[in-house]
Amino acid sequence: MRAKGVRLYGAFDIRLEEFDLPDIQDDEILVRVMSDSICMSTYKLLVQGKAHKRCPQNVDTHPVLIGHEFAGDIVKVGKKWLGEFSPGEKFAQQPALNYKGSLASPGYSYPYFGGACTYCIVPPEVMELGYLLHYDGEGYFEASLGEPMSCIVGGYYGNYHTNRHNHQHTIGIQEGGNVLILGGCGPMGLGAIEYPMTLEKKPAMIVVTDLSSERIARARQLISPEKAARQGIRLEYINPSQCQDEFTELMALTGGRGYDDVFVLNSIRSLAELGDRLLAYDGCLNFFSGPTDKTFTASINLYNCHYSSTHILGTTGGTTRDLKEAIRLASEGKIRPAVMVTHVGGMDSILETTRNLPNLPGGKKLSYTQFDMPMTAIADFREKGRTDPLFARLADCCDAHDGLWNAEAEKLLFQHFGVQPAG
Repeated sequence: MRAKGVRLYGAFDIRLEEFDLPDIQDDEILVRVMSDSICMSTYKLLVQGKAHKRCPQNVDTHPVLIGHEFAGDIVKVGKKWLGEFSPGEKFAQQPALNYKGSLASPGYSYPYFGGACTYCIVPPEVMELGYLLHYDGEGYFEASLGEPMSCIVGGYYGNYHTNRHNHQHTIGIQEGGNVLILGGCGPMGLGAIEYPMTLEKKPAMIVVTDLSSERIARARQLISPEKAARQGIRLEYINPSQCQDEFTELMALTGGRGYDDVFVLNSIRSLAELGDRLLAYDGCLNFFSGPTDKTFTASINLYNCHYSSTHILGTTGGTTRDLKEAIRLASEGKIRPAVMVTHVGGMDSILETTRNLPNLPGGKKLSYTQFDMPMTAIADFREKGRTDPLFARLADCCDAHDGLWNAEAEKLLFQHFGVQPAG
């Protein structure tokens, strides 16, 4: 069958094109992609091309589909999986395969398996791993955003703490401790602020820094200190550009004790070094942001590492358990993945959005692959609605949901473009 998608041929070479999908084998599944969230990791793939560890070396002659934060409908099921999966049901998927030691992943490595397309083929290893998930949520976009949220969940589980009595590590952030999120008002940061409020063992304080007053204002509106206080958490937003001495003022918020858990959300050497300086005794620094520079380094205080038991790690991706938790919390309304989304577009918007992702303002760019629509800021819906009734209705939907993207707005798009979702 014919499909349409964005494929990578090499560094800085992605193309929107039509191509033939082969017939599925008995151990494969054909799916229709409905939503795909565009990730900065895909931009890193675009920059590196063959140099990326997940990119095949023959990509110039055997292009791969980009996009790994996707969800949709199952269309056809190979004989091996009949009974476990059925045509017409929704799916979510875990892209971090790590199958038998291979780094191959959807959106990086497969010619027919990725999210920036109309249809794709799920290979057998995904089902063997249990990474094709049944999904019955209302909105496809929440399943797409389950992947980045699972990275955040995995980050919080990745942190650990020690003690002087035995060699057992306590997994997760310090209960009743101080959390610092450096560079934290971007899309991933918003998820990282909201998620710990759902934990049984909550921190006492979360401090979030960002150099953009505009991003801080949006974060404060969506996740207010008052909301955090209702969960017993003190929430502070800090703009370092307004500090006389960033280190001194951040340390003062803890009474000089420091932070038990620090998350560094930007690949900036000075930011990582600041986080290390701010660690409390037994503090854990999570370098969450993946750099494109393979020689990226920063200085850490090894004196504190030895005498104060500070430690550093990096987490990337999430497990299937993390993904299931993210989807469950979203379906229960305990987290709102939509806080990440600031722009919505169609298939024709993916190419240029991916190419220019670092230069585009706002948070997550969400694409719907079954129709064409320019990538449009949610904040611009009302103005566009002056001349386009569709955007006026979308603006009304978002206004009714605290300015956030939502399942009602998603359904409006499907109806307008004549797309019939599963169910």
